[in-house]
Amino acid sequence: MPELRYERFPAGHYAVFTMDRPDRLNAQGAVMRQELREALSEFSADPEMRAGIVTGAGRAFSAGADLKEMAEGQSDVRAQQTEEQLIETFRGNQPFARNPKPFIAAVNGLAIAAGMERVADCDIRIASTKAYFGLFEVKRGILPNYAINHLARVMPFGEAMYLMLTGDTLSVEEAHRLGFVHEVLEPERLMPRAVEIAEMIGANAPLAVQGSKAVAQFWRRYGLEEAYRLNAAVGHRVLNSDDAKEGPKAFAENRPPVWKGA
Repeated sequence: MPELRYERFPAGHYAVFTMDRPDRLNAQGAVMRQELREALSEFSADPEMRAGIVTGAGRAFSAGADLKEMAEGQSDVRAQQTEEQLIETFRGNQPFARNPKPFIAAVNGLAIAAGMERVADCDIRIASTKAYFGLFEVKRGILPNYAINHLARVMPFGEAMYLMLTGDTLSVEEAHRLGFVHEVLEPERLMPRAVEIAEMIGANAPLAVQGSKAVAQFWRRYGLEEAYRLNAAVGHRVLNSDDAKEGPKAFAENRPPVWKGA
């Protein structure tokens, strides 16, 4: 059964990407990432598709990376990667921002860690009243790699630092106040509004839309290559630490982690 559903709506010139692991709160594992790459490749090459909607099945948008999979050593091999491979991984974690076509995040529920980062990667973000956000990586001994480089580009610097360093949660009301979320809607209005926005985009001139995104994303991404190189150096040290192994293992074993600071 697919972990990522890709549905085309040619009449409205949009597609919906649904993370579909509701039993695991749509945790992002190796299978989902591969299915997303395949769907995005098809979407990008399709001239009828002019906008994408990203959402989750069930009560969650996404609980982030699949930590149980990480604890089993099946998905996260970043600790063994070279600096250049790490930098390419960071680039690959931006599938929506790097895509030439616009993406709307329809946040139906909790969006934490890589789930919040996936929201941040979209161009327009709307959320249900049941949504909330958080960056819990520091609670697991790992880095919020995407957020380190991008979050302060979509919300105030101090607010981004607070979330990354404390692992605290962000309510949907606060997310809206900070401008991270464009609109907050009742759950039954979320997808209709996302479709409405997608169809408005789809009705516009494709080259003008893509050109607008390209220039805006250039501004948002300015200086990222230098940041990636520092991120790779720091990340290599952190990902090779005992704490980086302990965090996912403690999560999988449902116990508090024991940090060594090494």
